[in-house]
Amino acid sequence: MNKKIRLIGTFIIGVVCIGYLSGCGLLYSNELIVNRYADALLTKNNELQFRFRINNEILDGHQLYKVKVTIHDDKLARAIGKREIIYGEEQVQNGDYLETKGLSEKYIFMDPLPLKEDLNIQELRNLIERDQAVSIEVFNDKEVLGRAYLTNFSSEL
Repeated sequence: MNKKIRLIGTFIIGVVCIGYLSGCGLLYSNELIVNRYADALLTKNNELQFRFRINNEILDGHQLYKVKVTIHDDKLARAIGKREIIYGEEQVQNGDYLETKGLSEKYIFMDPLPLKEDLNIQELRNLIERDQAVSIEVFNDKEVLGRAYLTNFSSEL
């Protein structure tokens, strides 16, 4: 009986440890991409703009990076006309990458994307806030440095 209890206890502790360790990557990502400052803004011109803040102090030795916004929802991807948007790719800054020098946190305002299909504001809010339709990924040429879902929505309408 004691052996059985010990075995179950060890199993439970192992599951908790694995859960904790796999959650460390999520914690790191959430600190890198400051979620309370990350949102999708619906402008007056029916455009969607992604805005977020990158915590450059966490990037440490990684001097250059790009930011990728991925649209996971098919309806939203059709409305935007793209599934992925990479910030830093079209700009010629040190080999098309963004730099971490300067302030400890850097605001990134992506160019507004005109919606090709009209979406109800509440439906758009639900897609972004609840359904995890948009994710942000910070990466360099070697690895993914952080990943988080965009969970805030605001509108000028």
